[in-house]
Amino acid sequence: MSSLRIKLGILAAGLMLSGCMQATHYEATNANNFKPRDKELLSKVSYTRTPVAAPFRRAIVDYHRKEAPGSIMVDSDNHYLYYVLDNGKAIRYGVTVGEEALAFSGVARVGNMREWPDWIPTADIHKRIEGLPSRVAGGPDNPLGARALYLYQGNKDTLFRIHGTNQPEYIGASISSGCIRMTNEDAIDLYDRVKVGTVVVVLEPKHGAKMASWNGGGNFN
Repeated sequence: MSSLRIKLGILAAGLMLSGCMQATHYEATNANNFKPRDKELLSKVSYTRTPVAAPFRRAIVDYHRKEAPGSIMVDSDNHYLYYVLDNGKAIRYGVTVGEEALAFSGVARVGNMREWPDWIPTADIHKRIEGLPSRVAGGPDNPLGARALYLYQGNKDTLFRIHGTNQPEYIGASISSGCIRMTNEDAIDLYDRVKVGTVVVVLEPKHGAKMASWNGGGNFN
């Protein structure tokens, strides 16, 4: 029942947002940009390829915050990640975020990047979920998916990540252990745009309302 409630919540949020938020245009995935290994492993996934609700599909939108081009901003309240472009534009991706008590907020940078990374559950995750292995090798059904960006503050790994997922049905929900999940296709797209040192701004809870205000003509209020 909890899974059904989450899915219904995502659908309801999507319907509400679709009525008041209009992207400049949606960006289709171009599989021609995938590496041979990406195509091979994505063809082997066992999870259901659940379509992402329209409001959470990758799109180019107007962007009027102060973050510099080339940086990332995460609006956890509204389940969006923005990659800032030039000329007041951004690529907006739908994401899964952590439950409020587990979520990361603040300013970090990309300190490391991995393709098809291994998953090493943290001590906190082991405490909350019994029976997990110490390491899960990277692959088509790994929880970190196709790509991972490791968030650092100074020289310290925060243990929070922006990464792919083997649960695309939860894009638009707040259920993760704190990390920011994207579809594998979106994770590959973002990964190809960033570099080590990229600034990542994650808004505090209840600070994303301004990003949800859309005047219907392609501009944020």
